[in-house]
Amino acid sequence: VQLVESGGGLVQPGGSLRLSCAASGTIFTILTMGWYRQAPGKERELVADITRGGRTKYADSVKGRATISRDNAKNTVYLQMNSLKLDDAAVYYCNAQQLSGTSYSHYWGQGTQVTVSS
Repeated sequence: VQLVESGGGLVQPGGSLRLSCAASGTIFTILTMGWYRQAPGKERELVADITRGGRTKYADSVKGRATISRDNAKNTVYLQMNSLKLDDAAVYYCNAQQLSGTSYSHYWGQGTQVTVSS
């Protein structure tokens, strides 16, 4: 499974962006999909994830500002972030959990840079 992210870039504080991540390759059943981020000198952290059935989870730092959604038919997950803050700057990574038979596998995208600056 390959995950390709898009939508990162330079955003002003208070601005918005929408990240997309599309899965391709040999796909069986993709369960949870999510977004993580890693800022320089910090550990990678969960931003938000969404189950195949649509149940969502958000980091406290983005609650009320982020919305995660997915299109199961397209194996794509989206992250809409509003009211961006300087602390939101990071490399954002897409993650997907796949079920193949009785085995679970996790996949990561290559990351997309989000820069928040005036």
